[in-house]
Amino acid sequence: MTGAEVLDVAREGIWTLIIVAAPVMIVGLLIGIVIALFQALTQIQEMTLVFVPKIIAIFVTLLIALPFMGQALMGFTNTVADLIVASG
Repeated sequence: MTGAEVLDVAREGIWTLIIVAAPVMIVGLLIGIVIALFQALTQIQEMTLVFVPKIIAIFVTLLIALPFMGQALMGFTNTVADLIVASG
């Protein structure tokens, strides 16, 4: 394997990581912003108010996005396995 091929695999791995993590991170960010806005508007400064809705939203997002996440990871794993077999 050449250096360029290794960099291509690393770049594809980083993009796969971003694609897999994005749904959960985006939902966590949006729920955090909504709760922060709610706290600012109502002047409720309870620190634990953020955690329960975020945990529930992230759990639901994982249930919905898990097939997509698994498929993306499986595609990357198959690509790496094919490269290992081809170079060996």
